[in-house]
Amino acid sequence: MSYLTVAVGGCFVMIAVLAYLVLSQADERVTARASLRQLDGYEIDNLRERDMLKPIGERVVVPFSQWLTSVGKRFAGITYIARTRHKLTVAGTPSAEAIDRFLAVRVITAALIPVTVVAYFTFFPALGLHGKTNLLVMIMLILIVGLGPEAVLNRRMADRQRKIRIALPDILDVLTISVEAGLGFEQALDRTVTSVPGPLSEEFQRVLGEIRAGSSRADAMRQLDERTDVPEVRSFVLAILQADTFGISIGRVLRAQSDEMRIKRRQLAQEAAQKVPVKMLVPMVFCIFPALFVVVLGPAAINIQQNFK
Repeated sequence: MSYLTVAVGGCFVMIAVLAYLVLSQADERVTARASLRQLDGYEIDNLRERDMLKPIGERVVVPFSQWLTSVGKRFAGITYIARTRHKLTVAGTPSAEAIDRFLAVRVITAALIPVTVVAYFTFFPALGLHGKTNLLVMIMLILIVGLGPEAVLNRRMADRQRKIRIALPDILDVLTISVEAGLGFEQALDRTVTSVPGPLSEEFQRVLGEIRAGSSRADAMRQLDERTDVPEVRSFVLAILQADTFGISIGRVLRAQSDEMRIKRRQLAQEAAQKVPVKMLVPMVFCIFPALFVVVLGPAAINIQQNFK
């Protein structure tokens, strides 16, 4: 028994000594790294030590996101990447980093689909669902996980197009007044950009940047049409291009375009108002009418039942 006690004590002592040595060495390395960070222009010959001084985001997150992006580009295809790039441009984020992030998110959501199925079949007995309801809930979860990024991107794109469509008549009014006051088209665009902030002003600012960089006005306006993908903006761009081609006064063209866009905006508002009753029909039938029938017909049904008894 005494030998066993001595052996156990020796083991504990050895473990304690090893732990002390490891912790002391780690503490020394942390102190050395902190001292090195305080120096300016120090050099580290060891590549691993240099990498360990970087933040964990650069050492782990960035390589992992790059790997996800490469996997997404490998399986997505050129057509899908081009369509995604166009959607991101219309949504206001045309950078290459945004495309890489979206492809990485799509890879993650695709990998989460089997995880979602396994997790649902593991925990769905606790929900108490049976039959078709169980299958419907599982399909809804798969669609939410799989199509979620696309739905969010389409929503952002539609929201930005709506803002551009609403702001276009007001911007054309300011642009028309500026041109009729004697300013050139580029100077009027600059004045409009500073006066009316918004997504359309940002696009006009980019048009001015392209013109100042050496691009022609026609090419810059065509690029504006491609970046926005709004029918009203396309009509405005075509009118400006025709005015430049045939020598028509830009002030008259802008005045006509302003009146036309204001009429279109009013028609869009009327169209949205006409859709309201149809959209209200579903919640009224499934939410309001049942409660109303219970309140109105419930007492009468109870009285009829009592009288028949």
